[in-house]
Amino acid sequence: MTEKEVIAESPCLGDCNLNDQGICLSCFLSSKENDKWNHVSNQERLVMLKNALQRKKANSEGLSMSEIGTSSGD
Repeated sequence: MTEKEVIAESPCLGDCNLNDQGICLSCFLSSKENDKWNHVSNQERLVMLKNALQRKKANSEGLSMSEIGTSSGD
């Protein structure tokens, strides 16, 4: 890991509330991402965080979160 590499920290708030697609409405990780978190590389965690951020934005704009983050890390 280089000095400039960002360390991915879990966005989990300990207040899980999953929607119908299995997305937590507190941290916006999918249930699959949450299950994998402690078993994947930092790079994979960064992908998961990016997906969660996209889901959070979609949710705040009233858009569907179901198609976000269906590739790497999910």
